Amino acid sequence: MSTALEGMEQRLQDSLGASVIGLKPMIRALTIAVIARGHVLLQGPPGLGKTLLSKSLAAALGGTFRRVQGTADLMPSDIIGVHIFDAAEREFEFRPGPLFADVLLVDEINRASPKTQSALLEAMEERQVTVERKTYALSPHFLVIATQNPVDFEGTYPLPESQLDRFMLRIDMTYPQRADEQTILTQYAALGAPAANMSQVVSQSMLDEVRAAVDSVHMAPELLGYILDLAQASRQHAHLTLGLSTRGALAALRAARIAAALRGGTFVAPDDVKDVLPTVISHRLVLAPEAMLEGITTQAIVQRLLEQTPVPR
Repeated sequence: MSTALEGMEQRLQDSLGASVIGLKPMIRALTIAVIARGHVLLQGPPGLGKTLLSKSLAAALGGTFRRVQGTADLMPSDIIGVHIFDAAEREFEFRPGPLFADVLLVDEINRASPKTQSALLEAMEERQVTVERKTYALSPHFLVIATQNPVDFEGTYPLPESQLDRFMLRIDMTYPQRADEQTILTQYAALGAPAANMSQVVSQSMLDEVRAAVDSVHMAPELLGYILDLAQASRQHAHLTLGLSTRGALAALRAARIAAALRGGTFVAPDDVKDVLPTVISHRLVLAPEAMLEGITTQAIVQRLLEQTPVPR
């Protein structure tokens, strides 16, 4: 469809792939999130390169980057900023926190308390924060990449449903293949951390061109109805207490259009919806207690929804 779309993904694959090995599907998912201005939740055990992947993406986009480490004593003001009294001016001055960046990495977000996690809600949805009844605008390119440890790890707090729903995608990272891990060990033993020397490879003009191209991708009414059928099926599923929200359905629509554009299509096909749905809705679904006791996962439910919901012709 558009060479800009193909060029952008290839640039990110080449640039990020020099730092993180064997994560091509994750890089494609990040590409979709960047184009859609969506926030990303990276989940997996520690030490798999989640932080390095986030730093590499920020460098490739050329945006300002800030990092916050989730800990039990992290306070909302540590992220948002504080007012400090200026004795010379005899007034309080607002000192912005790391939230005022183009790309914010919240490392191990589920080690922070629920109060601190909730401090991100307004910022993620409206790209602004309110402090002492005054509103401060964030960067128009504001992107949150949060890393999360599995919930059964020591010292973790589950993220509230309202916050999970504000992440467009959840990307699950697993241990790399042996060949990829051997490459990682060899490369990092010799070169250290290559992400520190990365430069911008995606310009704002390229992003604007890509987004304009995505807007021209056709979404047939039947495909829109397919997404709505999947959402309704999730809301009526016996193993779920919370199904897909309207915000989640909209995220699925946007992701499917971008996936169609990335494969060179001019219209969305059912396979585009199927490809993006697991990363878009798995983290938004809440299991019923009996389903958790039976060991059922949201990923398995998503696959059943895709198998049982009729595909439009």
